Amino acid sequence: MIPSYANFGGKIHGGILLSLMDKVAYACASKHAGTYVVTVAVEHVEFLQPVEVGQLVSLLASVNYVGKSSLIVGIRVIAESIKTGVKVHTNTSYFTMVAKDEETNQPTLVPPLLLETREEARRFLEAVKRKELRKMYQNELNNAKTILEVEESLPLLANERCVFSEFER
Repeated sequence: MIPSYANFGGKIHGGILLSLMDKVAYACASKHAGTYVVTVAVEHVEFLQPVEVGQLVSLLASVNYVGKSSLIVGIRVIAESIKTGVKVHTNTSYFTMVAKDEETNQPTLVPPLLLETREEARRFLEAVKRKELRKMYQNELNNAKTILEVEESLPLLANERCVFSEFER
């Protein structure tokens, strides 16, 4: 990675890595779909280790799941010291892409995913489970928002790092 990608601490900006990951997800998904794809979601972005200026970064991508028009691309980011050869896993994220018809701009059917190894089957099953858990989480969050009463919930903030301004209670 080059110095212009770094923050003041000499580490590569997370946004630079996310941009690279999005481009790799696009290339991987569009190759499988055979058409234009767009990013609709990025799941689980957690930077496990920093990427330093001067390190070689590899992004390993695979289509892990396909639906009718959607694809989930798993991306593993590895940073390698050119001097020592030491490699560190810095991030794994999942990008949900949707294939679009280039004329109508509507979602379009993607080819099925050929699972050739147990590892590919495991990744597909994990993606199915993540989709299920994400749906459950979203439903639970929506229900919590609906029933959340600020006045009744204020005691939950007692041990949090927040300070109240003068708003109406």
